[in-house]
Amino acid sequence: MKKVFLLASLAFIMASCGEDKKDYDATGTFEATEVTVSAESSGQLISFNVAEGQLLNGEITVGQIDSRQLTLKRAQLATSNDQLVATHGQLDANKRQLAANRQATASKQLDLKKQVASIRQQIANQQREHQRFSELLRDGAVPRKQVDDIDYQIQVLQKQLAATEEQIASQNAALAEQNKGIAAQIDGINSQQTGVSAQQAGVRAQQAQLDDQIAHTFVKSPLSGTVLEKYAEQGEFVSIGKPLFKIADTKRMFIRAYITSEQLKDVRLGQKVKVMADYGNGQKKQYNGVVTWISSRSEFTPKTIVTDNERADLVYAVKIQFQNDGYVKIGMYGEVKF
Repeated sequence: MKKVFLLASLAFIMASCGEDKKDYDATGTFEATEVTVSAESSGQLISFNVAEGQLLNGEITVGQIDSRQLTLKRAQLATSNDQLVATHGQLDANKRQLAANRQATASKQLDLKKQVASIRQQIANQQREHQRFSELLRDGAVPRKQVDDIDYQIQVLQKQLAATEEQIASQNAALAEQNKGIAAQIDGINSQQTGVSAQQAGVRAQQAQLDDQIAHTFVKSPLSGTVLEKYAEQGEFVSIGKPLFKIADTKRMFIRAYITSEQLKDVRLGQKVKVMADYGNGQKKQYNGVVTWISSRSEFTPKTIVTDNERADLVYAVKIQFQNDGYVKIGMYGEVKF
């Protein structure tokens, strides 16, 4: 009888030891980064190519909200900008014409100055001739008429010089007034161009704003993943902020597991661990994972979680990221081996 009792006790102890031995250190559920994509514009959803369970690539366009009114406004602004560019160009042409007029007047003044220089040179030449012939006249070598003729030529040239200098003075006064008028006109044109440039800047700002609004009419997938839920249909009127669909990154998933304070000292960020997905009936699939987050606060053990120390009331949440091959689903039960 005692022998039977001892054998039974030994079997019980061995069974108990077998039950205590586990091939995991923590348990949890699988999660993924989920994003709810909402409308960024208001209007009719004219196209929407999204289906639940569909795999989408990041940044691809999956729909569009009606943008016709925005496009028309953009075209009107483009026309206004073209008109402003033409106006600015015409003002530039006017400034060039004024500058040409001022240059033409300055050229005339330069011609008169050349005439003055030429007359002065002729007068100097005649004065030298007058001196030479006066000496010849004293010697009786030439008649007085030749000296008188030279005197007459000098007088004619001096009158011509005086008239030319007077003409230059008159032209200088006229040129000064003309330049003043041209400067005033150029200032006016510059002022107009400043106004036109300000209008162009305003138009460009409106164009940029409309371009941004038009860009927001395109519905894009913010990440590569699987569509979890669809909240709208093509043809519906949507407002800014209305949820359109929810997508999750099911390639790079993570398990949210829970560890005790005793285990906490042995777990660190970046640590490589093993993740097991439990399919039930003893079926498991193993993945290589990395610890990416450790909670800084403890919490009460969730009812669905089994910890290394079943008597532990407080646990710490950890996130372990791994590459999913398509078998792991959100919400499935999983295990972690550190």
